[in-house]
Amino acid sequence: MLRLLLPVILLLGLVGFSVVTDRSAPRADFTFINRGDVNTLDPQRMSWMQDLRVARLLFEGLVQNDVMSADFGIVPAIAESWSVSDDGLIWTFNLREDAKWNNGEPVTAEDFRYSWRRAMLPDLASDYVKMFLVIKGAQDFYDRRQAALEAFTEREFASGKEREAAAEQLWVDTQSWFDEMVGVRAPDPRTLVVTLKQPVPYFLDLAAFAVFYPVYQPLVERYERPDPVTARLIRRPGWTKPGVLVSNGPFELTEWRFKRDMRLEANPHWWNKDSLAIGSIDIPSVNDPNATTLAYQTGTVDWVSDVTAPYRGDMIADKQDFYAEHADLVARLRASEPDQFAVDRKLPDDPRKHIHAIPAFGTYFYNFNCKPLLPDGRPNPFHDARVRRAFAMCIDKQAIADEVRRLGEPAADQLIPPGSIGGYTSPKGLPNVGQAASEAERDAIVDQARALLVEADFPMDLVVELLFNKDSGHDLIGQAIAKNWQEFLGVQTRLAQKEIKIFREDLKNKQYMTARAGWYGDYGDPTTFLYVNYSTDGNNDRAYNNPDYDALLDRAARELDPAKRMELLRQAEELMLFEAPLVPIFYYANVQLFDAAKLTGLTPHPRSKNNLFLVDILGDGRGADVPQDMRPPAPEITR
Repeated sequence: MLRLLLPVILLLGLVGFSVVTDRSAPRADFTFINRGDVNTLDPQRMSWMQDLRVARLLFEGLVQNDVMSADFGIVPAIAESWSVSDDGLIWTFNLREDAKWNNGEPVTAEDFRYSWRRAMLPDLASDYVKMFLVIKGAQDFYDRRQAALEAFTEREFASGKEREAAAEQLWVDTQSWFDEMVGVRAPDPRTLVVTLKQPVPYFLDLAAFAVFYPVYQPLVERYERPDPVTARLIRRPGWTKPGVLVSNGPFELTEWRFKRDMRLEANPHWWNKDSLAIGSIDIPSVNDPNATTLAYQTGTVDWVSDVTAPYRGDMIADKQDFYAEHADLVARLRASEPDQFAVDRKLPDDPRKHIHAIPAFGTYFYNFNCKPLLPDGRPNPFHDARVRRAFAMCIDKQAIADEVRRLGEPAADQLIPPGSIGGYTSPKGLPNVGQAASEAERDAIVDQARALLVEADFPMDLVVELLFNKDSGHDLIGQAIAKNWQEFLGVQTRLAQKEIKIFREDLKNKQYMTARAGWYGDYGDPTTFLYVNYSTDGNNDRAYNNPDYDALLDRAARELDPAKRMELLRQAEELMLFEAPLVPIFYYANVQLFDAAKLTGLTPHPRSKNNLFLVDILGDGRGADVPQDMRPPAPEITR
């Protein structure tokens, strides 16, 4: 099948492929295609997977996830050891003496205090500010700064000069408030003490997340100053440019050509530089799905992080045919090898085995805009949970998974992928037409949904708009959902396909009626999914606001008993699924292209978090062929 499609691939991918080959510099040791262009290299403002992937190359936090282990545990990074008090509130991190920025300056505890303060500012509008609010005093600091900014805009000043001076003074005061109120202390350059407002079982997992990485204060503060009109910090992105950016991770940024490519070189000052098997990385900007596949097939790139070509289902089917041809060997290898990559590594050489569908820690869903009014000012029927439930029940999720995606991804009834978090079991979700065991059962679900619309006085002449971005098959999913709603509810729909940048802006600004979305967990706890529907969370693109839901999450945050805490989180997910601010469609599989016999250091773990500085290219002279994970083991946590 794939051979028949090759001429089409060549034609459609030619333009995009030219971008990959447009480079005068020598080929890097490792070349990969990221999923989409990088939006920002400011760790405190990141939220997209492609940004976070590069952040883990350029920056480094206190700790790292051991992505090559089955338990995805924590290992040292800038902190060489740590301890926690008996009550679980006070964490003390001991920073390694040889941790340096790529300009040779030492990384200090004060660098973390400065960076975390940035993330806590309402000025920055970080999508992940809620992660930092587990720290003692962080919420009070945030609220005080926000109130002061609002009061500033209402004040009257005798002159512009007086207003500017007042804005500068407010910034000085804000820094003092942080020192006084927030439980982040640096008693000396190599010691960071963090006091939490309540025990957080997953705090080390948070500390391993990119938004907790430090930035270089002497550089960044030159690009941030208070606005003389609003007193909010004005942020200029110039500090993230190549030749300017100061970072502390395994690599440094040497080139970044907008919508063309990015190049990274090994950081000679990184404390663990001797563990690197590669010295340079190229990241060409290729957004055409066919061009990404062509780039891999011609050997131009070593890894495609997300294969989105419409024929990838056929590629997966070809791999299954390959497995069938070697069924006995595959069975023996699966009995002895730790993961699928290890199995593929020992199978006979064949390009069909280079496609990998890996269960991912993520869920694809559709958003419902929960605001009272639509963007054009009309009453929003999706503000009513009964309407949202009706539409959620009338999506044939199984057909979308089996017939549209064709990647072996399970249809989703819950937001959190089942079995992905130890000790947690998701509740039962809403019934939907795709799971009906018979036509009569399906009809009963449809009748229930239609009754909800009648009860909610839904305007049947309303044309429902489905918002999605180009590529990745979102159009096919949108078409399937539109067909379902027409067939089962008699509702007319309009497909609104937009470029990714405009789509993201519309999603963030709630300029939509319904919209495709997805979420990958950031850390190993149910709250990594549940907080996206918290009323004030920066990732709540649905504008969902339910005090009962927030209260359950707040109670769980205070609960010290692990079993009771998990039960509160289960209740929160159950309430959210019933209220239906979103409707889960399927659980992601991450589809990648690479040859497991040549490229090592990638993880098959469903947490979907690769640390690409572990990569090695075997056998072609580009990599050093050294052992991958040379990090020291995690220290014992002392109390």
